[in-house]
Amino acid sequence: MHVTVDLAKCQDHGQCAIAAPAVFTLNDDGNLEYDGNPDDSERAYVEDAADVCPVQAIVVED
Repeated sequence: MHVTVDLAKCQDHGQCAIAAPAVFTLNDDGNLEYDGNPDDSERAYVEDAADVCPVQAIVVED
């Protein structure tokens, strides 16, 4: 699985970090950081994170 986030669209709402905290985090400055190649065991959480993103900035690919 490969995850990308369009950082130009991302507004750092953090909903992804709530849905998939092992993959998405907000750093000390409040900016998104993420693992672009998470383990497949995280797939359901990552897909949920993509669904809840208010600006639909997350893309999940196989």
